[in-house]
Parts: sequence; C-alpha cells; structure tokens
Amino acid sequence: MSVTNQHYDLDPRIFGLFLDSSRKYSSGWYETFDEPLDLAQRQKCALVADLVHAGPGSRVLDLGSGWGALALYLARERGCDVTGISPAPRQREYVESQAGDLPVRIVTSPFETADGLPTGLDAVTALGSVVHMPDLPAVFAKARSLLRRDGRMYVSESCFRNQAIRDRFDRVDGTDFVRETIFGNGELRPLSELVAAAEDAGFSIETSLDLTRHYHRTIAQWIENVQLNAAELNRIQPGIAERLEHYLDVSNAGWGYTTKHYALVLRNSR
Repeated sequence: MSVTNQHYDLDPRIFGLFLDSSRKYSSGWYETFDEPLDLAQRQKCALVADLVHAGPGSRVLDLGSGWGALALYLARERGCDVTGISPAPRQREYVESQAGDLPVRIVTSPFETADGLPTGLDAVTALGSVVHMPDLPAVFAKARSLLRRDGRMYVSESCFRNQAIRDRFDRVDGTDFVRETIFGNGELRPLSELVAAAEDAGFSIETSLDLTRHYHRTIAQWIENVQLNAAELNRIQPGIAERLEHYLDVSNAGWGYTTKHYALVLRNSR
C-alpha cells in the first residue's frame, strides 16, 4: 500500500474531527474570509458544479473522490449520476454508507489502471488528486477519452510557483516530509506543466483561477479544528494531532512563496 493510501485509509473518525461536516479534503471557496468552513466547502462544491455545467442527468467522474463530499453534493443537489474513484477501501465504504439511494458509485482503484469506467461523460473532476499521479500526460489523455465532445474537466492542484523554485526545492534536505509523509507519491508541478499536459492531450483551457488565499484560509481552519479536538484525535490514534498540525503548518507556510493553488477548467472541444 502506498503512503497516500495509508493516510487516506486512516480511521474515518480522524477526518471527521478536523475537516468540515462533509469531510471535504481540499480548498474551500470564501465569499468573505470570516465564513465558517462548512459554508466555504459547500460554496466550493457549487463553484465546481457551475464551472463544469453539471445539472440534472449529467454524468460525472470524480477522480480522487475522497470522503465523497463533491460526489454526494453533485448527486443530491444537482441531480447528477456520479462515479467516484478512490484507492482507499475505507473511503469507498464511508461514501457508500452516506449515499443511500443516490446515484453514486465508488471504484476502488488508481485512475490510471481503472477499467470499465463510463464513457461519453459530461464532466470529470479532480480536486487535489493529480498530484498523486506521476504520468500526467496519460492522466489527461485518459480523462479526455472518457468525455463527450464539449465535456469539461475541472482540475485544482497545488503547484510550485515556477520551475526554478521546483528545482531548488528538490535540492533542499528535509522536503521529502511534505511530499511523502502524508502526500505519498506527491509530485507538485508548476502550473505551466499542467497547462502543457492538458493542451497536449487535446484540451482547450477554458478557465483558470488562483485559489491560493482560499486554500490558506481552509488549512488555517483545519488547524484550528485539530487544536480544538486534539484530545479526542489522540484517543483514536496516539500522537496523530501533533503530526497533523505539523503537516498542515508546513503546508500553509509555503503559500505564495514556494507554492500556489490553481484551478483549471478544460474543455474537450475538438
């Protein structure tokens, strides 16, 4: 099992104690930066749905579906038929327990090797998941092959500010903690690399957004939740609160200096 799977296959109660109530493990969207985390995460799901034009009957594939926040939102609030992909069995079990009769199914597999996925999709979403996929051109090519003509792919990802910073970061001792201890197989790239891979796969770039400030605020609220619930977290797994806070602190310290967080909307236009 990869380090990534080990992290996301932790006891689901741990994530419930520091994420929002939907357990969405990616950046929120804030209309004002004093909004509560639950609202910011719901607004982010709505933003993604709007950007990919998801509506009643839309068929959506969610790559790295996590604890199901976006998949469940799309099915419940937008009337979509959603397939999610997660390599973590605990995440599949949790999402299925929440879905009830909603048209949501979870495939337990890495996206790159998943077979039998639906085709002719209206949208593909990938919120903070392609960082775990080493062969980016292959990922974009496969995603595009599953989309109908004019279908859209939403990608949001943490990126190095530029290639020079990436090269310098790779030479600094101790940075493996950020990419391997919790990220696992994490490969942060400059935005230019994401754009080039998407264009080479045949996508048109329809929209780009800078979500850096939004992710910074999201992680700050996660840290507040870790601190508030440290005793209960440590009862579930001794020492987990300190490890989580350290990881989140390190992640938040780099925004605007070494890293940014971007969203792209890609269209299968040819």
